[in-house]
Amino acid sequence: MSETKTSAPDSTPAAGDEDLGAAGSQLSTAPAEDAPNLPSLGVIGWARWFWRQLTSMRVALLLLLLLSLGAIPGSLIPQTGIDETKVAEFRKAHETLAPIYDKLGLFNVYSSVWFSAIYILLFVSLIGCIVPRTWQFVGQLRGRPPGAPKRLTRLPAYATWRTEAEPEQVREAALALLKKRRFRAHLTGDAVAAEKGYLREVGNLAFHIALIVMLTAFAWGQLFKSEGNKLVVEGDGFSNTLTQYDDFKSGSLFTQDDLDPFSFNLKNFTGTYEASGPNKGTPRIYKADISYSVGADGKDEKTTIKVNEPLEIGDSKVYLVSHGYAPVITIRDGKGNIVYRDAVPLLPLDGNVTSTGAIKVMDGYRNAKGEREQLGFQAFFLPSYVKGNELASQFPALLNPVINLEAYHGDLGVDAGIPQSVYQLNKKNLKGFKDAKGAQVRENLKPGESMKLPNGAGTVTFEKEIKEWAGFQVARQPGSGWALAGSLAAIFGLAASLFIQRRRVWVRAATGSDGVTVVEMAGLGRSESAKVPEELGDLAGILYEQAPGAPDAEDDPAESEASPDPQVVPAEGAEK
Repeated sequence: MSETKTSAPDSTPAAGDEDLGAAGSQLSTAPAEDAPNLPSLGVIGWARWFWRQLTSMRVALLLLLLLSLGAIPGSLIPQTGIDETKVAEFRKAHETLAPIYDKLGLFNVYSSVWFSAIYILLFVSLIGCIVPRTWQFVGQLRGRPPGAPKRLTRLPAYATWRTEAEPEQVREAALALLKKRRFRAHLTGDAVAAEKGYLREVGNLAFHIALIVMLTAFAWGQLFKSEGNKLVVEGDGFSNTLTQYDDFKSGSLFTQDDLDPFSFNLKNFTGTYEASGPNKGTPRIYKADISYSVGADGKDEKTTIKVNEPLEIGDSKVYLVSHGYAPVITIRDGKGNIVYRDAVPLLPLDGNVTSTGAIKVMDGYRNAKGEREQLGFQAFFLPSYVKGNELASQFPALLNPVINLEAYHGDLGVDAGIPQSVYQLNKKNLKGFKDAKGAQVRENLKPGESMKLPNGAGTVTFEKEIKEWAGFQVARQPGSGWALAGSLAAIFGLAASLFIQRRRVWVRAATGSDGVTVVEMAGLGRSESAKVPEELGDLAGILYEQAPGAPDAEDDPAESEASPDPQVVPAEGAEK
């Protein structure tokens, strides 16, 4: 009967046996780390040791962890570059903690010294790791798989059988088979050496390069980004200049010249809502119809901006982010002269667009005595008013609009040069209008109704026209495309490095002492895996069909025909 068997490697090789040598090396491009001889280190030795530590994988992972931990306070603590008002409120509420945060740079985490140091060290670590590994990997691609070890039985997966085919025929068949299976294979001595799974290292390097791309894109975006918000009432427009924004923030290297030149007018805003059911009041459609032009002499074009469907102009994106109502208010003095007529945008307080704001008459008004005064009105607007509930609107659409006005006169404080919100009324130097009973003048008005101010001070009319406003955010985030590409490349690179295994296969065919060809096959992977024995068993089975087992001299020929195919299993105690 022919001898076809699976052989396990010796777990205790005899002295003098050669180890795997080049066959087991360079399955990874990770640099070898030698423990330094600390007592003999000089300046150069310490510098070399520090560089090796900095460019090691564990240090890179540690820096990534520190970078993630450092971003936590940037998310939890208000930042000066995002919302200075909240920072001021935090300082006022935490008088002891705020100075400590200042010293630690926690109010500007992303531009602090310690965060920048982690960021730069991570850059250096990744680059210092990638460059030598890339160079080494290119060298491996230009070279050939290493020759077979002297003793293939030392490898984790091993199979052998005897065949009557000539050694040259077996090697040629093995070479053709391995190349067909997309191995890089070549003849070396009495064996065929083959290797596969280079995409593992390609994925590993791609992952590291993608991290650098992501970090670079993030840094570029933070330095040159800009983001501004603008509330536009129907019929009004916006030009992309700094003075036009309601609020604006940008990166440290941003300049006004980086703004894309464009302008637009809000023609109409449309909002529809669910009228019934559990989702009653939920928006169904939010869209803003605008006309825009690019540059000073650009042609007007029409488009519609929807939620998550911004208008892209150059490097800028115009997003639709909010919506509200702007009732038209007309104010006349005691002689009937119009001193104010405008749409007043009010800020929503809830999902049903219950809104509040202020109306300010700063110039042109004279009281009944002919004295110059300023008027202020605290406004509270309900798009869908239900009698008996004056605290909140019952639906976001204009089903039964009512505006509640509370009237004041005096000094609004705008002439002092101190900035104040256009949506809030500073009542410090204001006096409330009183009715005949001495109560504060406050009245609900429906569209078309007017409120008379006491003592011939004038009238306030809630016009039938109610405009809507839309809030737009103009964002410019350079590098976002590169960041997306880097993140996708990092995912695919990581997947390749995790699921693709780099492995080597050797097939040796040599004439034995009895003149019969002995075939040996062995496989080696970078890590212990069932894939190497399974793949080797598959290859051995195909090669066995082309070079079937030879019968032993003492066996019956009929029995030799029933010789089983070789089976390959991981050997116990095998060296990896």
